[in-house]
Amino acid sequence: MKALATAFMVTATLAGMSAAHADGKTREQVQQELQAARAAGQVSFGELDYPPAAAQQTSLSRGQVQQELQAAKAAGQVTSAELDYPPKAAVSQSAGKSREQVRQELAEAKARGDYSFGELDYPPQGR
Repeated sequence: MKALATAFMVTATLAGMSAAHADGKTREQVQQELQAARAAGQVSFGELDYPPAAAQQTSLSRGQVQQELQAAKAAGQVTSAELDYPPKAAVSQSAGKSREQVRQELAEAKARGDYSFGELDYPPQGR
């Protein structure tokens, strides 16, 4: 059984070696390709660098980006810490009822008996 496993391992190793040379590249060609990939930033090292960061192209100048940042800060769209998230300007306020309208509805619900408070009067007795 050991001889069979050893023969299988040798066969697999030789097949892998021949497949590695199948594309016909020399060691020097592979090293040149590696150097070109490193220069282009396509090679990462370790887990923290994976996947490699893609280079971003922009048509904005530095001044334009700074103006956009100042405008976003003025609009309240930029936060500086976890406590400021989400930005207050980004939270949508529904243009619904005013405070006085809500108080009026609450008073009407209390008058009808549809309003309950606490656990003792749940469900409301008026229903």
